[in-house]
Amino acid sequence: MNDTPLPNQLPPLLVALFKGVLYKDQSPELWQNLFELQARVRDYVAVLGLELMLDEAEGYAYLRQRPQDEGEAALPRLVPRRPLSYPVSLLLALLRKKLAEHDASGGEPRLILSRDQIVDMMRVFLPDTANQARLLDRIDSHINKIVELGFLRRLRNRGDQLEVRRILKAYVDAQWLAEFDRRLAEYRDQAGEPTENRI
Repeated sequence: MNDTPLPNQLPPLLVALFKGVLYKDQSPELWQNLFELQARVRDYVAVLGLELMLDEAEGYAYLRQRPQDEGEAALPRLVPRRPLSYPVSLLLALLRKKLAEHDASGGEPRLILSRDQIVDMMRVFLPDTANQARLLDRIDSHINKIVELGFLRRLRNRGDQLEVRRILKAYVDAQWLAEFDRRLAEYRDQAGEPTENRI
């Protein structure tokens, strides 16, 4: 890095990226600053063992741990890996498949689903239970976890409508999705058993 003063726009931009995903539609000014300062951001975060992942077409950017080069000393992880329960992993896979189908249809760029649609997607893979209220509560908790992780966003003034965030494509990639049928078969076998899966 050189010794020239940092532009005033860089600190808020870096803070936003360290806090999570930066979306073009939510922060247009920071997004513009990112394009102007992209090289500076990359240089700055590289010192911390991170790299900037930027998808201009999808309109998001985030930081991830840079892969370790052979012979390089390992750095402590700044971006933690999150263990996910079986139902949360399953729901992420189902949402990613739904997003791929939505993109293939060539319609509206945003995928909006109702809570009931998500519940119906999940029901097929969860064990039958006589206590439907408890099942719905559990599915709601899985949905809330995915909202917290940033892969779903509740729409204001739209009741139970949720937007599937396109950042999901970066975490559940095409190769992972290609194995979707095999994974679903595994999930069916594991139904009801607590497991930890990483995505």
